[in-house]
Amino acid sequence: MSKNISDQLVDTLVEAGIQRIYAVTGDSLNHVNEAIHRSGKIKWIHVRNEETAAFAAGAEAQLNGLACCAGSSGPGHVHLINGLYDAHRSSASVLAIASTIPTKEFGTAYFQETNTIKLFDDCSCYNQMATTPAQFPRMLQAALQHAVHQKGVAVLGLPGDITNLPAVEAETTTTLFLNKPIVRPSDGELAQLAELLNSHKKIAIYCGLGAAQAHDEVVELAQKLKSPVAYSYKAKMDIQYENPYEVGLTGLLGIPSAYQSMHECDLLVLLGTDFPYTPFMPVHNKIVQIDIKPENLGRRAKLDLGLCGDVKDSLQALLPLVENKEESTFLNRQLKFYKEVKKNLLYYVNDKGESNAIHPEYVASVINELVDKDAIFTVDTGMCCVWAARYIDGTGQRKMLGSFNHGTMANAMPQAIGASLACPEKQVIAFCGDGGLSMMMGDLMTIVQYNLPVKIVLFNNQSLGMVKLEMQVAGIPDVETDMLNPDFDKLAEAMGMFGVTITDPADLKTTLQSALQQDGPALITIRTDANALAMPPKLEFDQMKGFAYYMGKMMLSGRTNEILKIVKSNYKHLGEVI
Repeated sequence: MSKNISDQLVDTLVEAGIQRIYAVTGDSLNHVNEAIHRSGKIKWIHVRNEETAAFAAGAEAQLNGLACCAGSSGPGHVHLINGLYDAHRSSASVLAIASTIPTKEFGTAYFQETNTIKLFDDCSCYNQMATTPAQFPRMLQAALQHAVHQKGVAVLGLPGDITNLPAVEAETTTTLFLNKPIVRPSDGELAQLAELLNSHKKIAIYCGLGAAQAHDEVVELAQKLKSPVAYSYKAKMDIQYENPYEVGLTGLLGIPSAYQSMHECDLLVLLGTDFPYTPFMPVHNKIVQIDIKPENLGRRAKLDLGLCGDVKDSLQALLPLVENKEESTFLNRQLKFYKEVKKNLLYYVNDKGESNAIHPEYVASVINELVDKDAIFTVDTGMCCVWAARYIDGTGQRKMLGSFNHGTMANAMPQAIGASLACPEKQVIAFCGDGGLSMMMGDLMTIVQYNLPVKIVLFNNQSLGMVKLEMQVAGIPDVETDMLNPDFDKLAEAMGMFGVTITDPADLKTTLQSALQQDGPALITIRTDANALAMPPKLEFDQMKGFAYYMGKMMLSGRTNEILKIVKSNYKHLGEVI
């Protein structure tokens, strides 16, 4: 039997190392579905929503290097968009197959017609439509090359009438080349950087995800320079462990010690980071940056020197040129402050909270203690991100995935699907907010259908917690942030998964331990304190003023009891602000 375009697609994906396609089957994808099952070398993962497909593929790509999802005509494309935006902004190598209407109907406003070129243009590094059998294999190879080497989403449009046509052998190669070149600055540029490092006394290092593979080199550089090492959220799992110079992370979810070290230094070294928040960047010291993407140089801070290179390759060439400093006063002061900051973070861990208002900080710290040293965490955007950022420790083996650049809700549970399928031997923990989980709840059934041993920890504070805090610091009464939630235990039971609710902090550790040991999936609902605040590393005056306005408006509207609850839940934080 001669092969058709769908068979050719499957053969190429298998050769590229792709093991599964996340998708919802139907119409223009049907021949692809058939080819997958005919081959038996790749698996179709039937999700409930294409958005989940894109999130799951993005997670798998971040863990294993390359993944694939698909969406059929019209609505299937639109559902993919949010997850593809997240994958693209997370530098995840994802191939998205956008099957679409018959070619003869293009431009006629046909049923479910979308312009895939326009639709996916802003969330892809490659975006083309194959309309002939001769085009398809060449475009597929180009899409894979772009996805892997530009680290982003590649979209290949595929009309349904093409998928069953006889395959045409490509005139060019169809192989995916997985190159790993050595990329570093020139000798002259490295000498210029070394001169800066050797001539400054107070130096701080800030690492992003681009430094993840350079842990040992970063630690060696910090040892030579006597420099504190701060890091972004995305880099925490890879930079924090076995690092005696680390002072935490900065940014909206960060802590004061990282912020202070970056602002008190004379020279700040940015390694592999495209950290987006310019208000957290210092402006009165010298800044140098190394990044594999030269287009990123200087777009977040005013640089004195910007160099293109892979962080590991660059540091290996740089280290022999760096002098070993003896003076460590600056480093010691930052480490001492970091110790105090960590002590303050333990305040809410030790307090634990009360019935139906368990401190989420305590929850995260217990999970950190109980889970495996090589566990994979997925975290919803919002308060869940804060608790994971501050209380989940890097071990050198753990991974943490979230929507750190795109900042979408409802990412953690779909990403956990991709993580569990990509790494079936590892424990996968999803930190979900009640707002996030309820937005994509249908794909709990995907977890059950494939019996994925994902443990979903649901921080149920019955509110959109981060939005509530944003309104508070803006001086706006927190209206329309409350959540009317179902009985999640009954929901879990109806879906065929283990479910338990924890309301008493005294029961938290033993119940969590038991739930984490369940063989299959589990939904662990924890009634957390809705008034828990997450203070940024530096409070601006306008934020303090806004919060004061908020409290005043609450009093005038007769919501005094709510004010008392906020004060009671955040006594130490508010004391520090005052």
